[in-house]
Amino acid sequence: MATNSPSVFLLMVNGQIEGAHFPEYDDLYCKYCFVYGHDWAPTSGLEEGISQITSKGRQSSHKLIWNFPLEITFKSTNPSGWPQIVVSVYGPDTFGNDVVRGYGATHIPFTPGQHTRTIPMFVPESTSRLQKFTSWLLGRRPEYTDPKVVAQGEGRDVTRVCSQGFVTLSFNIVTKDMRKLGYETMPSEPGNTLSHSASSGLTLDEQPFCT
Repeated sequence: MATNSPSVFLLMVNGQIEGAHFPEYDDLYCKYCFVYGHDWAPTSGLEEGISQITSKGRQSSHKLIWNFPLEITFKSTNPSGWPQIVVSVYGPDTFGNDVVRGYGATHIPFTPGQHTRTIPMFVPESTSRLQKFTSWLLGRRPEYTDPKVVAQGEGRDVTRVCSQGFVTLSFNIVTKDMRKLGYETMPSEPGNTLSHSASSGLTLDEQPFCT
């Protein structure tokens, strides 16, 4: 008796953007969006969102807490183009204008189970002192027109950036029918916690720094 083999596998993502560490800034909020390959398609959940504004508590050691939920399910026929999440953090400058305080990205964990990712954040830098002064004076610091560029390598090598803060995310990952399609994933140990930078879309040689 013939059995119907699945034609797609599912990746179910549940978690939250827990918070951030930006010692120099307060009253911040974040936005997120997912970036994925052509063979992927979301079947349920939200592809993007924006959090509430949060302030540092007196006992939080400069930590900002969002606990902003993430929930999405993808289907695909090919692991190539595995989804990434791009996080952008914003807050007020000296003049009360909303400016970007950091961009970062990481791949959704590849193995089922619970995971934690700490993403190093960075901001684009002006290429000259005059541009820096003009940006400060007008309250318009450099930022990407499309944050999804953070998850892509093309053109990133010519962008001048500066490291700035960290954002922590937690994930609970479930996959379905990957093994039936010939893909093997080993579940991680319960409670496995990782500090992650390499899968943020940057290699160790590409980690953001001021130049």
